[in-house]
Amino acid sequence: MEFTIAVLPGDGIGPEVVAEAVKVLEAAGRRFGHSFEFKRDLVGGAAIDEYGVALRNETLKMCRATDAVLFGAVGGPQWDDPTARTRPEDGLLALRKGLGLFANLRPVKVLPMLEDSTNLKPEVVRGVDMVVVRELTGGLYFGRPKRQWRTSKGRRAVDTMAYADWEVERIARVGFELARQRKKKLVSVDKANVLESSRLWRQVVAEVGREYPDIELENMLVDSCAMRLIQHPIDLDVVVTENTFGDILTDEASMLAGSMGMLPSASLAGIPVTGKRSHGLYEPIHGSSPKRAGMNVSNPIATILSAAMLLRHSLGLSREAGLVEGAVRSVLEDGYRTYDIFRDGTKRVGTAEMGELIAAKVGM
Repeated sequence: MEFTIAVLPGDGIGPEVVAEAVKVLEAAGRRFGHSFEFKRDLVGGAAIDEYGVALRNETLKMCRATDAVLFGAVGGPQWDDPTARTRPEDGLLALRKGLGLFANLRPVKVLPMLEDSTNLKPEVVRGVDMVVVRELTGGLYFGRPKRQWRTSKGRRAVDTMAYADWEVERIARVGFELARQRKKKLVSVDKANVLESSRLWRQVVAEVGREYPDIELENMLVDSCAMRLIQHPIDLDVVVTENTFGDILTDEASMLAGSMGMLPSASLAGIPVTGKRSHGLYEPIHGSSPKRAGMNVSNPIATILSAAMLLRHSLGLSREAGLVEGAVRSVLEDGYRTYDIFRDGTKRVGTAEMGELIAAKVGM
């Protein structure tokens, strides 16, 4: 089969980790007879330096014409001026909006050989296997008004957390459908005791839930969920929440797996149903880590696992996706570690070495 994949490495360590994911995809293609055409372009700070914008219209058009998008990371101190009209993150937000990517899936799975890589007790994280479904195109990040201004009494700023019922309904369906494929338990996270938008969220989720009588629905306040993630994460299976809450909670959840370098994500334009392909953007949840750029030390596993999600959700290649995930596990079982998950008694390798080891397993 032939597929076209847009590759947007971005800034910092983005190009390094994306290169390893491409290497693994090519290995899968050779093994199973697939042909991948990779179309590369700039986004984020690299695009600002080259074109003056974080995302060109031409780049967005190219992404729309491909089967999927593989993304690295954006940002860095050289673009951190708060008064700048364009910031690297604008490129990622524009991609999500322009491609209609409203559902962000962030799986958090603690592998047995990494139970001692977290700051939590191994018995707390053992067996954790959950998915956070984050609404991606609404809430504080996109609501209007959003501005900063001066008054006679000083500077003011406002951001708006806004949701329409249809936005909540479609992300709720993603959560319910995933729950139906897993343990039939869904936790909906909000702040309904304070926020009006969360009250609407809870109402609409309950309405959608009536169409899924086989799913156990639990409402949970975001602060309670943050505590549960550390206290007893094994309780959680599928969690659905709004944009800002999802962003924060998944960064916290990454510590369960030992490192942000272990967590992939998929941003989809449709409901992930087994056997149905959906256009999407795939990226690690970590940032650009500019201090480590070019040092060959960063963990590429999150990006490689994102590529596995790309194979499954956008290309319909579940067998190939499972092979990549199995290769990652096998390399870790062999004792290889990047710096972020390294422990005494394991073998430390760099970014490229980890990618080569995983690609070799895929190609066996």
